[in-house]
Amino acid sequence: MRAARLIKMVLLLQSRPSMTAAELARELEVSERTVTRDAQALSEAGVPVYADRGRIGGYRLVGGYRTRLTGLARGEAEALFLSGVPGALREMGLEDAASAARLKVSAALLPSLRDASHTAAQRFHLDAPNWFREPVTPELLPKIADAVWDDRRITARYRRGEHDVERELEPYGLVLKAGVWYLCARVAGDGSFRVYRIDRFTAVAADGERFGREPDFDLPAFWEEQAEKFARSILRAEVVVRLSAEGVRRLPHAVDPLSAREALARAGEPDGDDGRMTVTLPVESEEVAHEQLTALGAEVEVLAPASLRERFAAEAVRLAELYGR
Repeated sequence: MRAARLIKMVLLLQSRPSMTAAELARELEVSERTVTRDAQALSEAGVPVYADRGRIGGYRLVGGYRTRLTGLARGEAEALFLSGVPGALREMGLEDAASAARLKVSAALLPSLRDASHTAAQRFHLDAPNWFREPVTPELLPKIADAVWDDRRITARYRRGEHDVERELEPYGLVLKAGVWYLCARVAGDGSFRVYRIDRFTAVAADGERFGREPDFDLPAFWEEQAEKFARSILRAEVVVRLSAEGVRRLPHAVDPLSAREALARAGEPDGDDGRMTVTLPVESEEVAHEQLTALGAEVEVLAPASLRERFAAEAVRLAELYGR
């Protein structure tokens, strides 16, 4: 355990000019006293760790000291080769660069670990697109990816309804969601962050000017927040239903998971001898609710609105006639 921590400490100091004891303690999840002891142990082992004293002091490596990747365990090496998504890299035009990087990492590993890329590929494969939909790579994706990696502003035209809109954007990051590519960008001028579907871009031009990134921008956190806002924004209606225990279990698989989670959290205990539970469910529309709740069959009874209940009743009559024959 301590050996792994010492290796991590050396790698942290390699990646930064200097780190305080507090910063190292936070990264290593130990006390500052332990950091001091670890630095002393590294120094005694021949690793040139130097401590600068004073208010702005810290730890650093002397003389450009570097360590090779021979400290990787097999599990760590295999996880490293899982970090790339081959299909996504290919679509962004980065397949050659990724291949070269993997070769360099393989060359730096111990001989006993050089089959890590092969063993990882045998055990894990990411198939991002949805079923029953042919994935299409947006034509402008490589150009947008170049701008993202190089922090260069782009002038983009994209379809919004029946019209094309032009914006000057600062492209912060790319997200691949269920086979669909999205760009998270800051709008030059007003500073707001927005999400764009890349297959709706009709033209992209990089103006060559670099932009300064906000250092605290967190792409995964931003995407999670935007995805939840979108999910909430389309739930504009409500329906009241009674669910059997089996209906409660199957509800998150039939409707939007966010909708099901919030509805069940607000619901009370079963309210009848039959053990059914009354739930108020946020939905996109009555039509969508009908399509989704049909999958639950007799495990759900619609109470309101009356028009939706009538729709289910009429369909039940048609089904009875169909199967009664």
